[in-house]
Amino acid sequence: MISKAPRLPTRLWQCRARGALLALCLWFAGEAPSIAETVASARFTEPTTRYAHGVLGDNIEYGALELTVQSGTLIIRLPSDRVFEDLAPRLVDIDLDDTSEVIVVESHNRTGAQLAIYDSGGRKIAATPHIGTRFRWLAPIGAADLDGDGYVEIAYIDRPHLAKTLRIWRYKGGELTEVAALPGLTNHRIGDDFITGGIKDCGTGPEMIVVSADWQQIVSINHEKDWKTRTLSPFSRNAMKQALTC
Repeated sequence: MISKAPRLPTRLWQCRARGALLALCLWFAGEAPSIAETVASARFTEPTTRYAHGVLGDNIEYGALELTVQSGTLIIRLPSDRVFEDLAPRLVDIDLDDTSEVIVVESHNRTGAQLAIYDSGGRKIAATPHIGTRFRWLAPIGAADLDGDGYVEIAYIDRPHLAKTLRIWRYKGGELTEVAALPGLTNHRIGDDFITGGIKDCGTGPEMIVVSADWQQIVSINHEKDWKTRTLSPFSRNAMKQALTC
C-alpha cells in the first residue's frame, strides 16, 4: 500500500502570530478541551505559498492545523516563519493513555523540517530537532511500539532524497529520544504527493516497509534483539502493496 492523502486547500479566518512563539493562535468552537479528551479528527487548513519548497509536487503548504475534540474544534496557527509541510496529520496514541495525539511535519524557513506532536489542547508536547537547513524535509513511516519495550516509537526517513536515513525516536516521559539511525533507505521521490511504504503487523510484531536508497529493492526492518534489515523483492508499486499485506 502506498500512503496518500489529499492536499486540499481550505481557507479559514486569519490571525497574526508574532515573535518566536509557536502555535500561539488558538480558536475554540465550544468549551476548552480537558486533559482527558482525545483528538477525533485533524486536518491542515489555510494553504500558503510562503515556503516554496515544492517537495510534495506543488508550492502549497499549510499555516494551520484544525483539531476536532469532543467539546469542539480548535485551530493551531503557526508563525509566519513556519508551515506544516505534510500530506495529512496522523492520529496516534503516543503515550498509551487511550487518547489520541497528532503527529505532523513542521518546517521552519531557515532550519527545515522537524517531526512534532500536538495534544488535544493544541499544545506541542514534543518534537525532534529541525534538520538544520531550509528546504530539507523528512517523510514519516509511522508510529508503534516497534521494539516491544512498552513505549511508542516514531519512524521517518531523514531527507529521503539526500541523506536517505531511517531514524527511530522513542516517546517516553514526555520526550523524544533517538534510538536508531539506519542509512541507505528511502520512502519518497521529489514531486510525489504520497509517501511509499509504512508499518504493518501480521501478528509477530511491527515491521517497517521502505525502499532501498536506489529504489531497486523493497526493504523490511524489524526489531529482534537489534534492528534487522532484510530485502524482500525488487521494487514496484504492486510489489509494495503485496509487501504491506498480511
